[in-house]
Amino acid sequence: MTNTTDGDLLLKNITAQAPFPICFADLEKAVAEKIAAGPFGYIRSGAGGEQTLHNNRAAFKKYSIVPRFLNDVSNVDTSIHLFGKTYPTPLLFAPVGMNGMVHDEGELAVVRAARHLNIPYIQSTVSTYALEEVAEAAPTATKWFQLYWSTNEAIAYSMAARAEAAGFEAIVLTIDTVMLGWREEDVRNQFSPLKLGYAKGNYMNDPVFTASLPDDSFESYVQGVLKNVFHPTLNWEHVRELKRRTNLPILLKGILHAEDARLAIDNGIDGIIVSNHGGRQLDGVIGSLDALPAIVETVNGQIPIILDSGVYRGMDALKALALGADAVAIGRPFVYGLALNGQQGVEKVMTNLFDELKVSIALAGVTSVKGLRNITLVKNDGTEDK
Repeated sequence: MTNTTDGDLLLKNITAQAPFPICFADLEKAVAEKIAAGPFGYIRSGAGGEQTLHNNRAAFKKYSIVPRFLNDVSNVDTSIHLFGKTYPTPLLFAPVGMNGMVHDEGELAVVRAARHLNIPYIQSTVSTYALEEVAEAAPTATKWFQLYWSTNEAIAYSMAARAEAAGFEAIVLTIDTVMLGWREEDVRNQFSPLKLGYAKGNYMNDPVFTASLPDDSFESYVQGVLKNVFHPTLNWEHVRELKRRTNLPILLKGILHAEDARLAIDNGIDGIIVSNHGGRQLDGVIGSLDALPAIVETVNGQIPIILDSGVYRGMDALKALALGADAVAIGRPFVYGLALNGQQGVEKVMTNLFDELKVSIALAGVTSVKGLRNITLVKNDGTEDK
């Protein structure tokens, strides 16, 4: 429960100290000036002509709020409940790979920030640090493991088993990366963090993966990963088999179609992450927020729905929650914070997002995250969505 009478959150950010970039555009500009073009382009860019990247932002701009006033908003409940646990915010750390390319501490800094803020952290398969190292860095943090499938299915099952053994609390299977998207910015910059070794953590600590290599050379590692990230055969039977092999809840990340949401429920999936991979996979795809209402209607409260992709502000999170998401995952913004100032940068970015969300919930005339579903949203074409 947040007491909104404790002090003005805006004025608390106006101090004599040099300001940390507070909006996404300022964050992006600061990072562009600090790190090399290759890593920056990898983080910033989308696939192809970046229509999906722009669709994500356009989707949020379609909606305007009709606030209600003269409600007592002195106390706002921002807590959410996921898989038997309560968290103080409706925000999560989205799985973003290869954090070591922007900061030496990489995922270790991020999971420590997650622990400090009590925000669930989703670790990527393609991490600089192994999942066991991340677990050791923040043993009390809530950690989920994002799983990329492998051509060698035994590697995928091995990583899921390692995550369960290390105390991770859920498996997030990404389903929209059966092959890498067409990423022109990386070709333009001739940059691949995977080829530079920034994704070694989980692979080189996996006994099934290392046993599949002809030797322990760096070249063998690179070729082994490249061989396994291409897996166009991934299908529902693999999902069912993964569910049989783990005791952890399984969420599917990358669902955009209501029928796939229905199939997920039919196959016993425990949660859905509505995502288009931040615009980095298939170009010309619907914005994640545009996909959300139909999926919410289909799921009808049976399992949690998390919205991912294009969430750059607290107000973006508010709109996603108002349209039925149970939580919202943050990606690029926290990576920019990591690049600027490590763990403290991550904490500052996430705190700013949360502070804006708290202020916006109260100013909308609502006193809880669940209450957001009752507010009126109007599309810019003049129609009322709810």
